[in-house]
Amino acid sequence: MSTNLKVIDLGSNSVRLRITKILDDGQTELLRYEKEYVRLSENMGPERTLKEEPMARTLKALKDFKEIYDQFDGEIIAVATAAVRQATNQRDFLERVEQEVGLTIQVISGKREAYLDYLGVSRTLPLENGIIIDTGGASMELILVDQGQAEETVSLPIGSVLLSQRYHLGDQVSAANLYDAVIKVDEVLSSQRWLSRARHTRVVALGGSNRALAKMYRWRLSDGEDVPLPVHGLTMQTVDAYEMMDDLLRMDREQRGKVRGVSTARADVIIGGLLPIMALLRQLNMKQVMFSSNGLREGLLFEYIDQKFGGFRTDRA
Repeated sequence: MSTNLKVIDLGSNSVRLRITKILDDGQTELLRYEKEYVRLSENMGPERTLKEEPMARTLKALKDFKEIYDQFDGEIIAVATAAVRQATNQRDFLERVEQEVGLTIQVISGKREAYLDYLGVSRTLPLENGIIIDTGGASMELILVDQGQAEETVSLPIGSVLLSQRYHLGDQVSAANLYDAVIKVDEVLSSQRWLSRARHTRVVALGGSNRALAKMYRWRLSDGEDVPLPVHGLTMQTVDAYEMMDDLLRMDREQRGKVRGVSTARADVIIGGLLPIMALLRQLNMKQVMFSSNGLREGLLFEYIDQKFGGFRTDRA
């Protein structure tokens, strides 16, 4: 007898719903996947408060999701990450969600978010030694993988929305603003001395901006074909990543929004969102980067299956 697991992932830039059917043998089948850009971390500022307009957008998206997930039986797991985690008005927002949507959201720590990323990646991609980077809207998770195990897990307070807004990277990017942003990212990464252990190994990247980079690249490789390569497991040479970042930096917001692979909703935050992966590739002298479509949501799924079935299976095609 099968069961369904409904997962809601409330991030800083988007909110996502994944509904998965789990069969008796632990195999899984994706039933529904939805994503809405809500930009919850927009204009949080140094006071770290969620603003009314982003909260309203988020509540509407959650109500829309409720109409969908109420059609399926099974358990629901709803988690929130950096924006809600950092918010001084966290309690007020969570109470509004419970009252208006009837949904209880668990705010997870940065270390737990990083560990769930590790589960989602390590069980579906070959990664014996290397580093996983997940760049979200308000935070960046880093995981050092050594002999297949997560040896270091950390969440750092930089992300696509925060960097893009703080350093004015949303439209045409000035050299001065770009320099200030790069220095900030380098400063944050240099505080993690253990990163040097990952030099010359492998980088696996996830998160909206990193996946957008992968989508840009796969359309280049598709050579006009309508069916591009999948993002999950796609590998790109570092020189190609640098070249595409250079192209994006020469564009304004409107031009970036027209690039195949970059959504209009992401055009104003993709520069800030790509700075961490570019810095990591440079600092660790990595020759290539691999991309993952799996992360926190799949990590929650695998963890649930482990608890219920004592093991996991990959999704059916």
